[in-house]
Amino acid sequence: MPEVIINGSEGRIEGRYHHSNKPNPPIALVLHPHPLHGGTMNNKVVYNMFYCFANAGFSVLRINFRGTGKSEGKFDHGPGELTDAATALDWLQLQNPTSNSVWISGFSFGSWIAMQLLMRRPEIQAFVGIATPLNKYDFSFLSPCPVSGLLIQGDQDSIVPEPEITSLVKKIPKQRHVEIQYQVVKGGDHFFRTRIDELNTKINDYIRERLDTHRPAKAKVDKRRKQAATS
Repeated sequence: MPEVIINGSEGRIEGRYHHSNKPNPPIALVLHPHPLHGGTMNNKVVYNMFYCFANAGFSVLRINFRGTGKSEGKFDHGPGELTDAATALDWLQLQNPTSNSVWISGFSFGSWIAMQLLMRRPEIQAFVGIATPLNKYDFSFLSPCPVSGLLIQGDQDSIVPEPEITSLVKKIPKQRHVEIQYQVVKGGDHFFRTRIDELNTKINDYIRERLDTHRPAKAKVDKRRKQAATS
């Protein structure tokens, strides 16, 4: 898992990158929690999300936002971090020009940034948000949410209380045929300290479900293309 340095608007962006050996792999960007509260790309939840995607055959990148770790610049309370994420996604796509699927994911503050990015990048096809702070930030930009995804919440989260989030998830406007799955990890606090295995299981199951659902459609398209080429 090599360290990578990406040229960002404020200087270098530090990252860790896994390149899939599969042809045309899906790609995923993983974003970390609030830098001013100790969030980095080496956070345990971020690290585990990264490997969920890597083990599923993705080319996957996680980064440190500006001012964190070896990334240059200083914390910008959202706008700059969104720019960092967009720059990182550009880099990830350049490394995987034939990728057939683009995912975005994030934990806490990183989930807020991820959701903003998916509204700006139509190539993003799915998302995973962990402890998404719907009660802390304005999510009215989801008007409506254009892609399906998964939100996971711990029922013992004292920072993003689960009962409050349950009601907020139901209010997220969605485009037609878009489904936002909401799953609760029993006993999980904000950092899933004693429930990381359950968290991984839910992420892995969702990734597998989404990939399996879309494989038949892609196979049919490939078959039609092959038939057209030989007719």
